[in-house]
Amino acid sequence: MLVALVVLVLVVCFGGVLLVGAPYLPTLSPQVAVALDLAALSPGERLIELGCGDGKVLIAAARRGLQVTGYELNPLLAAVCWLRTRRYRDQVTVRCGDFWRISWPPADAIFTFLLPRYMVKLDKKLIQYNHKPVKLVSFAFTIPGRQATSSTSGVHVYEYH
Repeated sequence: MLVALVVLVLVVCFGGVLLVGAPYLPTLSPQVAVALDLAALSPGERLIELGCGDGKVLIAAARRGLQVTGYELNPLLAAVCWLRTRRYRDQVTVRCGDFWRISWPPADAIFTFLLPRYMVKLDKKLIQYNHKPVKLVSFAFTIPGRQATSSTSGVHVYEYH
């Protein structure tokens, strides 16, 4: 019975996110570095990560001196992320919840690794984002109909003014 309950919790936590975003796939370290380089943020600037998973990007950004907010729908991953980023608690905030349903705080850049079917929805949300200018740094997937300002190693940057 306990095993079945654990399996059910894991299926809900990891499979349920497919209804609103992407499954957990860790971003590779080289792409994290490329994404942060392309974001071209200075220490003290703000980054939001949509779907922060285990916190890898948040930690790398904090090491560069950035202020970071990460959103994660999966409560198990949000807890892991929170634990992994505790040493950067003055720079990193982890929020468990659906980033589609909330207002995002001011940021200089937003990082994401979303599935292609959500990129148009993300573009619309960024057009309505009240804190511009902002850069969107997208790993792997592009926004249909929008020209990236730069692309390197599968990482694409879009600017919203």
